[in-house]
Formats: sequence, structure tokens, C-alpha cells
Amino acid sequence: MTSITLSAPVNLRDLGGIPITGGRLRPRIAIRADDLATITETVAAALVRDGLTAVIDLRSDTEAAITGRGPLAGYPVSYHHLPLIAHVGASMPKDSLALNHEHMGRMYTSMVSEAASQLVAALTVIADAEGSTAFHCSAGRDRTGVLAAVLLLALGATDQEIVADYGRTGPNMPAIVARTRPVMAEMFAALELSYDPTGADGREGMGDLLEAGMEESMRMLLTALRTEHSDPLAPLYAAGLTDATVTRLRDRALGA
Repeated sequence: MTSITLSAPVNLRDLGGIPITGGRLRPRIAIRADDLATITETVAAALVRDGLTAVIDLRSDTEAAITGRGPLAGYPVSYHHLPLIAHVGASMPKDSLALNHEHMGRMYTSMVSEAASQLVAALTVIADAEGSTAFHCSAGRDRTGVLAAVLLLALGATDQEIVADYGRTGPNMPAIVARTRPVMAEMFAALELSYDPTGADGREGMGDLLEAGMEESMRMLLTALRTEHSDPLAPLYAAGLTDATVTRLRDRALGA
């Protein structure tokens, strides 16, 4: 692992309590987070003590190579590396000023179609886990937000609830940028990209992503899925999602 200082996550939350078909999602089923490879040993131990049995890593190969699995690698937790994009640089517009909520919404829509098989694999892990599953990317916002969205769609949550969960990341963005800055700097250097997310105030290279209104991105994704398909999960069903997996997810979510 690189010499990057370990720290507590700043965008970790249990999805428990969100209304779904038949009730509310039970706690300790699905946890979304920012980078779990750079958490402290104390946080890792607490997660395992609270029932964590599986981790889904949505980061690119380059990101994962920089920090590895982190402290959780020392625990009996299954690890599933399911990158949703080839590398972060490929998802960035050439002009950083174009990096805004609308750009992210378009990226999320492409991600569901282009990484449908990885999303199906992730849902299967959650459906079959004995304990809680934590899924993360770097910030816990974009790739993590897409997986959270399709999970909640499978469980029957309303679009309003999905957007509300996504929006809870908004107030955490300054802390996310500060926490991820060292890893992002190494990653972009490794990719030989000039894009620079390391400004002193955390804004350089971030476009409008620290501004209010980030919920627009998730609304764009959900609108596209409902407009383009008879079932918003159609791209995942085409990639191998089964009714049996959705049933297992719902049974686990409700404690059946």
C-alpha cells in the first residue's frame, strides 16, 4: 500500500431505514462509503464487529493498485473488485469547467448500460452475503451512487427516496475532496493526465461539482432509465439479473 495516511471515512452510511416495497430496508444489509482502502484499523475493526462480511470495490484498476484493499484485507471479509469505469480519466471532459451535474448524470446513464454486468454481480453479492455488504468507490458519490440507485430500484424504493439518499452526500463533498486528494493526485500522475484535482481549496479541477443541486445528476439517470425502458432495471435484466436475485434481495432487506 502507498504511504497515504489512513483516515476515517467521511461519506459512509447504512442504507437501512429507506422505505421500500413491503416496509423499510433493514440496517446492516447495505452500506455505502467513500474509499474503504484508506480507512484506519479502528474503523475496519468496528465495521467487522458490526457484521460486515463482504466488500464491493467499484474503483478502477489504477485506483485499486495505488492503495490495495487497506486494513480490511486482514479480516475474513470477502472482496469483490467490480470496476464500473475503466479509469477515472476516461470519464472526465477535456475541459474541467464542463464537469458539472449534467455531465455526471449523462455519465451515470452510460455507466448503467456499459457496466450492467458488474452491477448485476454486485447485486448478487448483496443478495447472497451472510452479513452486511459495504460498497465503495473513491468519493462514495458517483459509482457508489449508481449502485445504490439500482439496488434501491430493485427493492422498490421510489425515485424520490433514491434521489434523497444520493443528495445526502452533498454536505460531505468538501471533506470528501480533502480526504481523497492524495490518492487522486497519485492516480492522475500514474495516468499521465494533466487534470488536477489538488487545488488548495479543493475546487480546482472539480468544475461545479461542489455547488448545490447535485440531485440533478441522479434525477437524470432515473428519468433516462424510465424513459428509455419499460422497466428501469431492463439493462440489468439483459445482463443477467434474475427475478430470483431480486427476490433474495427483497427477502434480506425485509428480514424474511
